[in-house]
Amino acid sequence: PVTPDLLMTPSDQGDGDLDIDFTADRGNWTGKLDFLLSCIGYCVGLGNVWRFPYRAYTNGGGAFLVPYFIMLTICGIPLFFLELSLGQFSSLGPLAVWKISPLFKGVGVAMLIIVSLVAIYYNMIIAYVLFYLFASLTSHLPWQHCGNWWNTDLCLDHRAMREANGTLPLNISNTVSPSEEYWSRYVLHIQGSTGIGDPGEIQWKLCLCLLLSWVIVFLCILKGVKSSGKVVYFTATFPYLILLMLLVRGLTLQGAWRGIQFYLTPQFDHLLTSKVWIEAALQIFYSLGVGFGGLLTFASYNTFHQNIYRDTFIVTLGNAITSILAGFAIFSVLGYMSQELGVPVDQVAKAGPGLAFVVYPQAMTMLPLSPFWSFLFFFMLLTLGLDSQFAFLETIVTALTDEFPYYLRPKKAIFSGTTCVAMFLMGLILTTDGGMYWLVLLDDYSAGFGLMVVVITTCLTVTRVYGIQRFCRDIHMMLGFKPGLYFKACWMFLSPATLMALLVYSIVKYQPSEYGTYRFPYWAELLGILMGLLSCIVIPACMLAAVLKEEGTLWERIQQASRPAMDWGPSLEENRTGMYVATLAGSQSPKPLMVHMRKYGGITSFENTAIEVDREIEEEESMM
Repeated sequence: PVTPDLLMTPSDQGDGDLDIDFTADRGNWTGKLDFLLSCIGYCVGLGNVWRFPYRAYTNGGGAFLVPYFIMLTICGIPLFFLELSLGQFSSLGPLAVWKISPLFKGVGVAMLIIVSLVAIYYNMIIAYVLFYLFASLTSHLPWQHCGNWWNTDLCLDHRAMREANGTLPLNISNTVSPSEEYWSRYVLHIQGSTGIGDPGEIQWKLCLCLLLSWVIVFLCILKGVKSSGKVVYFTATFPYLILLMLLVRGLTLQGAWRGIQFYLTPQFDHLLTSKVWIEAALQIFYSLGVGFGGLLTFASYNTFHQNIYRDTFIVTLGNAITSILAGFAIFSVLGYMSQELGVPVDQVAKAGPGLAFVVYPQAMTMLPLSPFWSFLFFFMLLTLGLDSQFAFLETIVTALTDEFPYYLRPKKAIFSGTTCVAMFLMGLILTTDGGMYWLVLLDDYSAGFGLMVVVITTCLTVTRVYGIQRFCRDIHMMLGFKPGLYFKACWMFLSPATLMALLVYSIVKYQPSEYGTYRFPYWAELLGILMGLLSCIVIPACMLAAVLKEEGTLWERIQQASRPAMDWGPSLEENRTGMYVATLAGSQSPKPLMVHMRKYGGITSFENTAIEVDREIEEEESMM
């Protein structure tokens, strides 16, 4: 059938003179599951394995799940859906999306600063994983015994401890495990540095691993979401297979029940303390990756009518279930380890790198076929980390190519490569003897209170400045239905209030950074605080720049800078209805098209929805 001229877009008519930048120029997801798997891979990362289990057992065990799911409901799911909606509606990255209110474009700049700092040190963690992955390709794990050149007189392996437990009482408080000395003295070579001000020499093995990790990331994002969208079919699903294998193996070990009992025994008295609720909110906040711009970037490559409402619940609930399963896999092995060593579970349980690179590798040495299980564990960490790193780099590249499309978009591959090289060079300090001190500093301050400020400002801008009714109308135009009272209440009150409580708590309970027994000097603390404040400072700085661009009195300038830009709205003209019609450069005259659709109805359900939205707008205008 021939499409009537009135329903044809300029691209259908083949008018080459119209200077319109269509969404297709950015690229799109090429498969139905690309977006969903990319979001799952982005959210399900290293924190699910090495942070959630430890947070759960230190905050009431099974009772921790109560505040965890409550915080997921009032904070995680609404903010996740909000960020996806912004990206999909506009088909723009974290910088250009602030056409919604140019006054707050500094929020996009802050996102870019935060995600850049995180990407630098996050890839160093992947480099550590690669180091252990290669070290597992042997018949005997190198951290299994003492007696190596990097070991000290304090080194004592678990076999000696078991033998001594049967005969003589052994004081293990002043001893160090072989895995701990392998991590600190061989991998990090931290004995070559006296502190953060003395980085020492570059460790060439770590440097090569960091280079390899950046090469892998570059090859996977070379063609943007078209290439990374295919890689995630493996990197987002394979970790679940390995996690299941580790879970089954852990549950079949003697003493596994000790770890599981320690992990899940509910202590409901913890629920009366504010710390548990704050810890639950922090876990949700960082686990879902809200505020980094990754979700917004991924959603911007969707088709206009993609059902992100359904995807929101799949990803957020899937992320929570994965965290709980990871806890079973980790603590079943820790329970076995505690029985083998004859010590309580709380003496072997750790969080963060201590769990991934010290405790769990030590537990692997106690299993038959230990290199095989060690390789599986670190391969799982590699795939978990790469998904998140893809998102970080894609966010940076997309943000800048959308901001400068005519310069960077045709050379996106070259720009991606340049970004990877620059970040590799900036990350070289992390490969030195004192690199771990710099990594801890980046981890503590790069995405701390600055990230919370970004998310709070985003939420308030969309609901208060842009308007909750207008935002819900945009979602109606996009999905065919308006968000219910639950989402409106969370966006308007519950989510911002929770984030404000988190921000105040993080400031009041501020503690200087430390690594083991090392305390950071004051200048390092000041540097970290400035790094965190940088993302906050750019927001008022960009607001000032936006106000200066306008004309009139101060209040008039603020009002003008707060209004959406003329070209704000759906990227493709056929999706622009109501107030968004004919606001793109070179667009058709909207009158004949709208008359035709009002008289005969839309040719799709979404167009009929668009007509309803237009009528609502007219009714609101007449009432005003």
